[in-house]
Amino acid sequence: MHITKQVCKMKRYTQLLAIGGMVSSFSAFVYAHEGHDQMMQMEMPAHQNMPVAASSPMDHSQHQHQITVLQQLPATEYGQHDHMREHGGQIYQSTQLDTAWLLDEDGKGTVKSKLKTWMGSDENKLFINADYAKAESEKSEQRIAALYSRNISDFWDVQAGVNYRYNAEHQVDKEQFEGVVGVHGMAQYFFETDAHLYAGQDQQWRFVLETERDFLLTQKLIMQPYLEMEWVLRDQSKYAAKTGLADAEVGIKTRYEIVKNRVMPFIDVAYGYNKGRKATDWQEATDSKTGWIYGAGLTLKF
Repeated sequence: MHITKQVCKMKRYTQLLAIGGMVSSFSAFVYAHEGHDQMMQMEMPAHQNMPVAASSPMDHSQHQHQITVLQQLPATEYGQHDHMREHGGQIYQSTQLDTAWLLDEDGKGTVKSKLKTWMGSDENKLFINADYAKAESEKSEQRIAALYSRNISDFWDVQAGVNYRYNAEHQVDKEQFEGVVGVHGMAQYFFETDAHLYAGQDQQWRFVLETERDFLLTQKLIMQPYLEMEWVLRDQSKYAAKTGLADAEVGIKTRYEIVKNRVMPFIDVAYGYNKGRKATDWQEATDSKTGWIYGAGLTLKF
């Protein structure tokens, strides 16, 4: 993504240099032509009675034609550039990577990584969201989603795409694909919010809500309360979760910006809830559990 960002910048710089070169050439030509006209006007009084060559009108008409063409090209290019700028046609990109080591009340550690990246204009974007989690003595869980995002108002985008999940703990159906639809944007009081509905095989229906907000303690020390909730509406899979509020986590992440919006270590303290799983032919039922979660990590933005 970093390479893509640099390539986009180089393209814009090349376009600006090309346009600047055309404008400079045109300006030099206009000044030369104006100087030629002024000299002709100064010489005319001394040679009023001299016949004018027949080729002169033709030469000026050719000059006028060249000026017209040169004037039209930059105007068209500038018009398109201004139109794209005015209507959000510029391409932007942003990537954030969070990696943390977390402990629960039993002292069991889990490494978690979350990648969020997007690229596009103000109106149309492509989002790639990925999660990785691995608890001690357990196999990893992975998720990656590709979402098309369309701006529908000043603070909200509607999104649709596909989500891929992989759970190495499962003996069968390790891979799952889901359709995704939802919204992404800024709720009241500046809470950044994501709300998505997932529909997968074996009648799996889930709704996930995530919201967070930054509070500046100093210019570099920032506190971020957050809330993550997942409702299982229906699940007939071999490793089904209990319906209702399946997972919830509320916490505060406090980060320190070593490099402004680039390198940010953080500490995380949260309270979590898990409803457990129901009994199937492939798993035993588990009870719900709650408890504190705490740890530290690092956020990188580029």
